[in-house]
Amino acid sequence: MSKLEQMSRRRKAAHAELTSLDSKVYKAFLDMERAAFADGDLTKQAKELIAVGISVVINCESCMQWHIEQAAKAGASRRQVLEAVEVGIEMGGGPATAHARFALEVMADVFGTA
Repeated sequence: MSKLEQMSRRRKAAHAELTSLDSKVYKAFLDMERAAFADGDLTKQAKELIAVGISVVINCESCMQWHIEQAAKAGASRRQVLEAVEVGIEMGGGPATAHARFALEVMADVFGTA
């Protein structure tokens, strides 16, 4: 099983457990997430691309995977995701350039190889 598959399984298992435990904080987080990523003056796609760039800067691999997948589901192209990664690189400098390597792996998984 690949690292990306393992991350997806762990994320789904944690979601199921927190939901079954009736975590009020987790429920509030999910409500906030739905509100934050809903179409508004910015589309869901634009918001997911913003989250991709932030994920690169903070080096959250699970976040990169989730938001790249969500951006693609919202209609973002490989090139749009790449540009969001590039904004993250610019904002985070050298460390974000290293973090972006993982984003490229996720992009290959989501969009196929170039």
